[in-house]
Amino acid sequence: MNRLKCLLTAALWLAVSHASAGEVEVLHWWTSGGEAKSITVLKEMLEQQGYTWNDFAVAGGGGESAMTVLKTRAVSGNPPAAAQIKGHDIQEWASLGFLTNLNEVATTEGWDSFIPPMITDVMKYHQDYVAVPVNVHRVNWTWANPKVFQQAGAKIPTNLDEFFVAADQIQAAGYIPLAYGGQPWQDVTVFETLALDMLGAQGYVKAFVDLDMKTLSSTQMVEVFTQFQRLHRYVDGGAPGRNWNVATSMVIKGEAAMQIMGDWAKGEFSAAGKQPGKDYVCVPALGTAGAFIYNVDSFVFFELNDHDSIQAQQVLAKTILDPEFQKVFNLNKGSIPVRTDMDMSSFDQCAVDSMREFKSSAKTASLVPSVAHDMATTNYVQAAIFDVVSNFAADRTADPREAAQRLAKAVKAAR
Repeated sequence: MNRLKCLLTAALWLAVSHASAGEVEVLHWWTSGGEAKSITVLKEMLEQQGYTWNDFAVAGGGGESAMTVLKTRAVSGNPPAAAQIKGHDIQEWASLGFLTNLNEVATTEGWDSFIPPMITDVMKYHQDYVAVPVNVHRVNWTWANPKVFQQAGAKIPTNLDEFFVAADQIQAAGYIPLAYGGQPWQDVTVFETLALDMLGAQGYVKAFVDLDMKTLSSTQMVEVFTQFQRLHRYVDGGAPGRNWNVATSMVIKGEAAMQIMGDWAKGEFSAAGKQPGKDYVCVPALGTAGAFIYNVDSFVFFELNDHDSIQAQQVLAKTILDPEFQKVFNLNKGSIPVRTDMDMSSFDQCAVDSMREFKSSAKTASLVPSVAHDMATTNYVQAAIFDVVSNFAADRTADPREAAQRLAKAVKAAR
């Protein structure tokens, strides 16, 4: 990574804009489904204002391929006008001097008045806006099939104790209690939800944002690992390597009772023609009602030299937070608008509930960044956490106390 930084820094003086007047080249990896439809809407909204959108789409999962292409472009001195980047990567690109200052449009549009500080802090570098948030995903959801619960005579759980009671009943009735995908990011999605419940928001932040060694190796963290291990008793043998959407389909089909997953899972239910409150139910996962683990998609904006293209950048930044685009994009993606002043009447009950707790958790300091989804810490620390948690999940005989010690040591080494 140090070599990359050197290359990028050396190439920075070569960076010039090759865009035509009034044009923005936008790198992203939203190439299918509702995301692709939403990007098309953003393009159309920009072009209606007299500017040109040059689509730079790089297909591939969570954007790994796109980031490889972006680094190559940046090293050659030809970065795009905007790129889909989130979390701590924003700070890294900004520290290299590649990103432009968006304070003028942010001040004119009053971004600070309708975006919570926890989110704007991620979008800023040294108090200057360098990125624009697009949406908010809530990670700590349980998605449940009410028919399976009814058949098992079980209650949809709202806390950990209720989860284990319901899981026993569901298992006895012949269903899989928890649809699960055994991949590192999915392991950590469930693990961080348990951690939020058991450590509380303050303890969660100490562990995964402040990287406090005492918290990471504490008896409370040992208990998180203990309950994480216990939870795996209710997962079927086919879980290792399973994709998240396959696990979601198990709930949709009635093979499994529930899944702990972010609100992108809602798109799978919608695509299957299922209705919230009838065919599926969404509840805050494992006792985390009132708290909110967030995952925020965003775009960063690179330094350009052409005046017309710089103006087009400013218009694009403004348009991303336009209420109409916020509505269309988030209706398609299953997330909620990042604007807290939005009219939610077009959204389903899951989204309405999510927005309510997004606002309330921001006021009570219970809005916390996701470890699993690149929001809480650096890529190096995240990778260390992934290794410890996923290895623990794969070994049913692992010692929770030893796991907590390994977690603290791994994080310390990766800092």
